[in-house]
Amino acid sequence: MSKDLYKILGVSRSAGQADIKKAYRRLAMKYHPDRAGDDAAAQEKFKEAKMAYEILRDERKRQMYDQYGFDAVSGQNGRGPGGFGGGFHGDVGDIFGDIFSDIFGGGRRGGRSAGPQRGSDMQVEMTIELEEAIEGVEKDITLPTMSPCEPCHGSGSKDGKTSPCQTCRGVGQVRMQQGMFSVQQTCPDCRGKGSSISNPCGHCGGQGRRQENKTFKVNIPAGVDEGDRIRLTGKGEAGPQGGPAGDLYVDIHVKPHDIFTRQGDNLLCEIPVDFATACIGGELNVPTLSGAVKLKVPAETQSGKQFRLRGKGVQSVRSHSPGDLFCKVHVETPVNLSHEQKEILKQFDDSLKQAGDKNNPRRKGWFDNVKSFLDKVTG
Repeated sequence: MSKDLYKILGVSRSAGQADIKKAYRRLAMKYHPDRAGDDAAAQEKFKEAKMAYEILRDERKRQMYDQYGFDAVSGQNGRGPGGFGGGFHGDVGDIFGDIFSDIFGGGRRGGRSAGPQRGSDMQVEMTIELEEAIEGVEKDITLPTMSPCEPCHGSGSKDGKTSPCQTCRGVGQVRMQQGMFSVQQTCPDCRGKGSSISNPCGHCGGQGRRQENKTFKVNIPAGVDEGDRIRLTGKGEAGPQGGPAGDLYVDIHVKPHDIFTRQGDNLLCEIPVDFATACIGGELNVPTLSGAVKLKVPAETQSGKQFRLRGKGVQSVRSHSPGDLFCKVHVETPVNLSHEQKEILKQFDDSLKQAGDKNNPRRKGWFDNVKSFLDKVTG
């Protein structure tokens, strides 16, 4: 007898273990007796898929099959080293536990209880000022959350007593028969605790927790940025009947600033410079996080020129040194001019024109390029 195990599973001979498992899981879900019923053809396909998977999942057996064929791993009359003659051999739980737990919702074998159920995580968004994000700050937030019930100390029992769950007999899990498979699941009555409450607390209805507004202190470290997340372990919702609490996640948002824009560890700002200072040079007071500093503006500074002040940026929570402050110059055109000011500017403009292109080299170059371009277009 010769069987193409790769063809049975519908995979190539070079398929990896993940693809082999995925293919088998698909076939098992389709042809499992609990799905296909008494269909003899489906049962046979299920047996073949199981046989192919059991061989190909074992690298040693797969190598023997690839080199010597099916007979090398099947054994004489379906027995021997492989034992795959058509029946099922070996521990079914070991072979299928990881796959059929996904299909039927069961767990792996074992008698351990799932334990107390953990409370849900919580998430809150917090908006802070840029200065607070850079320097760090402590904030209080008040949230509605599930907290342990004080009268019953979170147990859910009025008298503090519990009794073994009658459904799972204190194990926390129940075993269900799925056709030829025995599948273990968390007990639906005690949710894995293994115990039940006979005298529930009247304040929380046996849940062991109640909703209330609770205030938390959030220490925001220096250097946090937009989109950073702070985790407060154990500050989420309390678990039912004494279960551990979840976590609280605080997502940080930073308000836009009137002066600075942050880019990572660097700060950017735009500085308006008057026309005269841009022409003949001067000094400006530039704001930084540590106070104002003097910035020397050289003569003939053009609009868009950028100055770099090293170490005047931000030291984030992930860096070892602060970034830089970049100051971009914006030459401001005067507005609301008086008649006298306009006359002075006209005289100034006339003097520039008399000098030719000496004072405006960029303008000359630009107009030369424009003329060349138009000549080509209209040429």
